[in-house]
Amino acid sequence: MEKSDHTYLAIHQWAEEDRPREKLLLKGKASLSEAELIGILLGSGTKTLSAVDLAKQILSSVHNDLHALAKLSVTDLIRFRGIGEAKAITIVSALELGRRRKESEPRKTLRITSSNEAYEYMKPELTDLPHEEFWIILLRRNNSVIGKEQISVGGVSGTAVDPKVIFKKALDVMASGLILIHNHPSGNVQPSEADKILTRKVKSAGQLLDIPVYDHLIFTDHTYFSFSDESIMP
Repeated sequence: MEKSDHTYLAIHQWAEEDRPREKLLLKGKASLSEAELIGILLGSGTKTLSAVDLAKQILSSVHNDLHALAKLSVTDLIRFRGIGEAKAITIVSALELGRRRKESEPRKTLRITSSNEAYEYMKPELTDLPHEEFWIILLRRNNSVIGKEQISVGGVSGTAVDPKVIFKKALDVMASGLILIHNHPSGNVQPSEADKILTRKVKSAGQLLDIPVYDHLIFTDHTYFSFSDESIMP
């Protein structure tokens, strides 16, 4: 493996324009690589690796995928030589701030008229989760959003869902329609047979209560499956 030119130099020995902090001040934050930004968070490396090279090792372990990095826990990070609990907490905290910033960005619309809009609306809640969660989006008659509610939390391979809980939440806010959505941490976007059975059960209950279920989305970090788009809504 090719070694960095800075492998055996402390950051303070680098040319000033190459030091991450100084580079940020001189050239702006956009000029820094992901490894340099994480290096600033780390502050220091080991006897043989600079903070930036240590950051490169961490990024390499997740194939330079920031979404995968965001899934690492403190326990995962402290397995790297040179990463103690304090540094691991700093990285996890920074990535969580980034996620919350995305969540707090003003949304262009509060009406959901497509599966993609529902998917985007749920990204802040379901991205980077290592376990399954089941949510509903509550809608008014014009498809404007009342809100979203978590129904259940499960394990890696599934979560139990009680239709009575779904419709209690819908009735509490006088919702006129629902979209079901849950994530597959495995990244497999295809619905299981259990997903199909649950969809039929909830759709039938909604017809009795005059609260239509418009769609059921299977969420993964990079894409989704829509029962409605695939014409398999019961």
